[in-house]
Order: sequence, then C-alpha cells, then structure tokens
Amino acid sequence: MWQLPAHFQREQRQLERAGIASWAQLACVDDGDLRRLGRSGGASEARLIKLRGQARLVVEVGLEPAEAALLLYAGIATSAGLANADPHRLLVQMGRLQRSLTGMAAPMLDLTTLQGWIRRAQRRPTN
Repeated sequence: MWQLPAHFQREQRQLERAGIASWAQLACVDDGDLRRLGRSGGASEARLIKLRGQARLVVEVGLEPAEAALLLYAGIATSAGLANADPHRLLVQMGRLQRSLTGMAAPMLDLTTLQGWIRRAQRRPTN
C-alpha cells in the first residue's frame, strides 16, 4: 500500500475515494480528472498536480518517492526536465535545498547519484 507524507493525508483520502491507490495509478491521471478531484472536496488541485508530478518521476524514472519530492522542490517536475538537467547545477541546487529541509543529518546526494537519475530519465522513451 502506498503512503503519502502526513501533510498529504487529505489528498490521499480524496485519491483513494476516487479509486487511485498507487503511484502508477496517480501518474496516469489527466488534468481534467485532477481538476474534478480538486473541486469535489478536501484536496486542492495544485497539491494534486504536485503529487502527480512526483508520481510520474517515481514511475517513469524509478525514483523513490522522497527522491522525486526533492526533485520537485528543486524545480524538476518531469522526466524530460530531469533528462535535460545539468548534473553539476542540479547537485548545487539540490544540496542547498536538502540542507534547508533536512539539515546535515541526512546523507547528502552526490554527483554520481544525480547522473544516474539523469541517465535513467534520458533512456525513457518519449511519446
């Protein structure tokens, strides 16, 4: 069973009421359905869009949900955006962001990890 962070529990309940109970299902939801879900109560459309972006990075690139969330906060919202990212610039940007969100307690990302994510995003077929 998927579990969204505690601050997204309202959105998780809304999604599950609509029959969406996995990252893969959420990644496939179109804009119109997200709008309807946002209007039908509880969850905001903007937060649902952010979660769908996270879901697409999880599904399309094979990232962990926390990794995908960090990329979103760093401004990378799609696998195409990740595929075109400059790894050195992204490392600096994500390092700053990670330190501000988690402090120094969590292990910091490294260039090799980011390059691996970028390569996986580049191998994803374009539609």
